[in-house]
Amino acid sequence: MSLTIHTNLGDLKFELHVKECPLSCKNFLALCASSYYNSTFFHRNIANFMIQGGDPSGTGAGGSSIYGKPFKDEFNDSLKHSKRGILSMANSGPNTNKSQFYITYAKKTHLDNKFTVFGHLIGGDETLTLMEKIPVDNETKKPLREIKFLNVTIHANPFA
Repeated sequence: MSLTIHTNLGDLKFELHVKECPLSCKNFLALCASSYYNSTFFHRNIANFMIQGGDPSGTGAGGSSIYGKPFKDEFNDSLKHSKRGILSMANSGPNTNKSQFYITYAKKTHLDNKFTVFGHLIGGDETLTLMEKIPVDNETKKPLREIKFLNVTIHANPFA
């Protein structure tokens, strides 16, 4: 199962781990299908670490899940932060997943079993490189140039 996130810098194509992470994937796909993420901004960008988005308020403090409340983590021994382009749920502690997500710029094993890995990049590494190079505010890590989630193409939705 795959989808393509269209950004103002180019496209990012991901394979989602639907069988291993059904709650996270169903949430992400439903939010994508409902245009929840359309025209939102990536609000946190740290080179050699990750870029974070999924908060319609743009502050990093907002967002909600399709379940009406935060949902539980889905850890799997076969899904790790083992390389560049890992797609994971962002949270504020155990079992607090909502709508925010991040994409890694490098292997980050210290994030394993703290954040649900629910996908990985299969196309668009050049776009991810452009995103990583955008200058940021040194304190907030907010990009100084907008990085926008325009819309998404869902190539197949097993939950639809």
